[in-house]
Amino acid sequence: MASGEPVRLTVSMSSWEGLARLAFFAEQFGYAYADVQLTGDNKFALFIVPDPGPQARQRAARNWERYPDARDGVSLPPVVPDAIEILKARMVVDSGSQYSDKVRMGLAVFTLTAFAAAIGFSLRADAVALVVVGVVWAALMALLPVLLVHGRRYRTRHAARLQAAGFTPVTDRSGRLRYGPPGGQLPGHGNPFAGGS
Repeated sequence: MASGEPVRLTVSMSSWEGLARLAFFAEQFGYAYADVQLTGDNKFALFIVPDPGPQARQRAARNWERYPDARDGVSLPPVVPDAIEILKARMVVDSGSQYSDKVRMGLAVFTLTAFAAAIGFSLRADAVALVVVGVVWAALMALLPVLLVHGRRYRTRHAARLQAAGFTPVTDRSGRLRYGPPGGQLPGHGNPFAGGS
């Protein structure tokens, strides 16, 4: 961040709260949350970009003056819970728009089937274990539609929170439905990652 360039952080599975806190602290020092995406290896890619706005520049200068040792990860500005909740809502909606329900279902079926096949292959000598693996696989397959509906409702609840806070629905360049901040556009709209996102 010290270079003033866009930053892509790859983070192992973390809570939404943890990712939102990372973005929040970046915003205190002149950056803006741009996007979050699930990577192929079950990690999150968090994208933050420099915020050229005068308020962001003033906030960053003020915070660098107040917290000169912020790089230690301890001497940081106080957390604002409402700001964390808004960032969390943006991340939930952004990650949820990365794939359609159909693609999500296909990925889940493939992953669960591959996992069950690997377990079945390793237990091939034990017929009872294979039956148990088959029953668990069938139960998980039956549960997938319920999980998809739950995920859709979860994202809808967070989208409503964003709309209540003044964010507006925007379709980004890749066709994803996202929410732009009040009175502005999506941060990093010029694609500072040049195809990396």
